[in-house]
Amino acid sequence: MKFLSYDSKFSQLMLRFCYACWLNLLWLVCSIPIVTIGASTTALYYVMLKVVRNEESNVTSMFFRAFKENFKQATVLWLIMFGIGAFLGADIYVLTHLRKIAEGPLSVMWTLLLAVVIAALVMYVIVLIFVFPLTARVSNTTKAMLVNSFLIGTHYLFCTITVFAIHFAVFFVTVRFFTPLMVIGEGLCALLSSVFLRPVIDSCSYEPDDEDEEDGGDS
Repeated sequence: MKFLSYDSKFSQLMLRFCYACWLNLLWLVCSIPIVTIGASTTALYYVMLKVVRNEESNVTSMFFRAFKENFKQATVLWLIMFGIGAFLGADIYVLTHLRKIAEGPLSVMWTLLLAVVIAALVMYVIVLIFVFPLTARVSNTTKAMLVNSFLIGTHYLFCTITVFAIHFAVFFVTVRFFTPLMVIGEGLCALLSSVFLRPVIDSCSYEPDDEDEEDGGDS
């Protein structure tokens, strides 16, 4: 049946779903030490960005190759993001409680400080959305990765909001309605997010091999 043939849209959709399940398992296993979450997330997006471009081959070997090649920088980025996230989370917790018990001018001051921290949290989330997919695709310094992630995220707001909505929706459904979804949760998020991230990241980067091929073709 054509519907079940390998080249049919249904078969390709099911194949990508299987990739999401398998890569989610690899991501979970490689994230167990906690400190390696950055490297495993970068590897996950490296493969998923290839999948949505129909450039995947052996997804397992691709995952571990990307994990190894990006381990150092992705780990540094993860530790930075984890530290900032913990700091912002603690600030919001403290300021929220101080605001509740304060009165008069103190209440106004804590409210203003809380608003500043929440604005910083929004900036943090924007960077978090892009930094690991960008690391999977582009070679640059750690500082440039952080800065460029924020600039890209604010420039392509539709993509940023969509990717955030995908993660929030999967998290909400997993926690509220269907806990077993966690088995494929991050893999599914990466697959769906990569559909929107791919054109954005491609527009901000280039493949040296592609450039060489174009130059060779013109000569």
